[in-house]
Amino acid sequence: MEKSEFVLRAKPPPAADPLAEAPSLSALAEQEAGCTRCPLYKNATQVVPGEGPPRARVLLIGEQPGDQEDVSGRPFVGPSGKLLDIALERAGVDRDRCFVTNAVKHFKFEPRGKRRLHKKPDAGEIDACRWWLDRERALLRPGLIVALGATAIRGALGRSEAVSRLRGDIIELDDGAQFLATVHPSSLLRLKDESDKREAWRGFLADLRKISRWIEKDARAN
Repeated sequence: MEKSEFVLRAKPPPAADPLAEAPSLSALAEQEAGCTRCPLYKNATQVVPGEGPPRARVLLIGEQPGDQEDVSGRPFVGPSGKLLDIALERAGVDRDRCFVTNAVKHFKFEPRGKRRLHKKPDAGEIDACRWWLDRERALLRPGLIVALGATAIRGALGRSEAVSRLRGDIIELDDGAQFLATVHPSSLLRLKDESDKREAWRGFLADLRKISRWIEKDARAN
């Protein structure tokens, strides 16, 4: 298993919120539905909680719901989710055995006619939503946390780090979990040049294959 030579220290979670204490992931999702921790809830259709098995060893964190996720109430079901599904399958990772969530649970967008265009969450919105992500982590106790993009990195670690600085290395966190950063699949969808797309796809698959190898080693160890 690839490891760096240092332990990556995350900021401690936000102060406890008594309204957010939940005994299970399903109870947590119900509480998330009433979240007003930041203004994004005002315009979103609904909250989009994470989904996956409660004993998942791998936690996949994205940025935020998109338009289709906002309507369906499920994470990674739009174009980025479809690309992620293909990549995970090619890399030998069963998505159904992972818990998939987002750093921000409400869709942030800008109206443009009848369309709703994605807007990147700011640091305050990511940090406000970190409480929910930390509760998911506390309930799951995953062995490997995978951050898809810079927003997910901030949500997981509590601070901003460049994807390029952390990408591709499986790093020990100070709570005993391990951490892998890669790009968000939406970054591949935005590429126009075919050679750039192929190169980005190869790099993304190489990162996700590290998840597959981690799962194999974790299964042997347990």
